[in-house]
Amino acid sequence: MTRIAEIRDPVPRAPAAVLSLGRVEYGRALELQRELWRVRVEDEIPDVLVLLEHDPVITLGRSARASSLLVGEAELACRGVRLYRIERGGDVTFHGPGQLVGYPVYKLESGIAGVRWFVERVEAALVTALAELGVRSGLRPGHIGVWCEERKIASIGVAVKRRVTFHGFALNVTVDLGFFRLMHPCGMPDVVMTSVSSEGGITDDARVRSAVVRGFGNAFGTEVQEKLPRILTSLTERLSIPAIASTSASV
Repeated sequence: MTRIAEIRDPVPRAPAAVLSLGRVEYGRALELQRELWRVRVEDEIPDVLVLLEHDPVITLGRSARASSLLVGEAELACRGVRLYRIERGGDVTFHGPGQLVGYPVYKLESGIAGVRWFVERVEAALVTALAELGVRSGLRPGHIGVWCEERKIASIGVAVKRRVTFHGFALNVTVDLGFFRLMHPCGMPDVVMTSVSSEGGITDDARVRSAVVRGFGNAFGTEVQEKLPRILTSLTERLSIPAIASTSASV
């Protein structure tokens, strides 16, 4: 049984930027994240939420077990799925078309906000967004992520270094759920994955992104910074990543 996420009195934060990108190859997105992390540590940019989509890829987090992946790398290659071992928390997950991936690069307040605080707010943001999209969801005691009863609709795996977060969440919108049969998602053999589409929710890309941005604003007590710092646009240009779609909540 899921419970509704409750966040009382979010700590007000300075406005955050939103980078709304198209489909970005995972390796390039990982490079962008690390560059964003670097400049956020130095306070050269505000908090930034990156929203994008990936070609099919499976990522293995720090806690990943060999048994969680049910096929070998050669089989994955035949299916057009790349494999990455990365520094986020958690086990194994899939990213692919029809899934909204979000990378919040946020600085945690010293002595106020810890990793658990951050993850709880990401969960709350997604629950709020899903409600706007017509999907009732909540939390499952003892498990990270967002659930529709016993079905998992969003996975969360973050890394924190020098009090700045990177990696983030994957919200299943219209993704081919068959890819999850290549693994035990999040290391859970019996988990059933679902999507906004499967739950009868709104799947229009612009509306999904807008709902997620509003959900983050509510959960973190922040507004969207209307004008992006030049350093953010420079980073995407330098990495040849598709142009930023929008900086507002109507992404």
